[in-house]
Amino acid sequence: MSGRKNIGIFFFNAAIFILLEIAALGLLSHSGTLQHQWFFRGFNAVNSVFWGTGETIGSYFSLRKQNDDLARENFELVQELRAYRESDRDLGSMDFETVGNFTYIHSVITKHGAGKQHNYLILNKGADDGVLNGSGVITPDGIVGIVDGTSRQYSHVMSFQNADMVISARIGRDGTVGPLSWDGISGRGALLKEIPLNNPFEEGDTVYTSGFSSLFPSDIPLGVLGESRIVNGSSFEIKVSLFRDISDTRYATVVINNDTEEITELEEGVQ
Repeated sequence: MSGRKNIGIFFFNAAIFILLEIAALGLLSHSGTLQHQWFFRGFNAVNSVFWGTGETIGSYFSLRKQNDDLARENFELVQELRAYRESDRDLGSMDFETVGNFTYIHSVITKHGAGKQHNYLILNKGADDGVLNGSGVITPDGIVGIVDGTSRQYSHVMSFQNADMVISARIGRDGTVGPLSWDGISGRGALLKEIPLNNPFEEGDTVYTSGFSSLFPSDIPLGVLGESRIVNGSSFEIKVSLFRDISDTRYATVVINNDTEEITELEEGVQ
């Protein structure tokens, strides 16, 4: 009982104190011009603090709701993408599209064959799906390799992580072109060679496919430039950090240049 009595006394005293403070502030606000200004300045300051705090709290809960909405939308998109990828296995020869001069055949990597310096991959699309020997294989952010053999349902791909493979690459979208090859060490390491000494570049510049090869479309981002060194006093050899490690890749796209036959005939005719 004594505890309840003490609590009651506390609230009674607090109420009396608040009433006296309100009365004092009322008298102060009417006692003179200077006191009046002080009163309202103080009132506005306190009001601003409470308003700002309320606004911050409101923004916090609003931001939290926005994050929840974004998370839900992202989850739904991931679910749709997963369903699309799972359906790829059943699309067969219909799983392709043609853009410009290239036909793109989407596939799943069913095997990574490790051969140290001569790595390869197996795709779940073959001759029945339209895959041709010599076709390029890509991802949205890198080169996977080149098809060097097909069966009816599968393709054998010489991986970019192969000592025998070189592709044409460009520094930036309008920069210098040079041969790019795997460094033979790291899954994301490559070397860009034969870059003239008078051609400008900087570490961090993006490297793209040049489009000079009939195997790959131009402007596929490959990686970024790193350290460089001068070779034989005549050109730069530059380290490249690739965006994609092929050994971690599951999905790839076969690209077929629909003008390859015409280009080949032209080249052979000129020779």
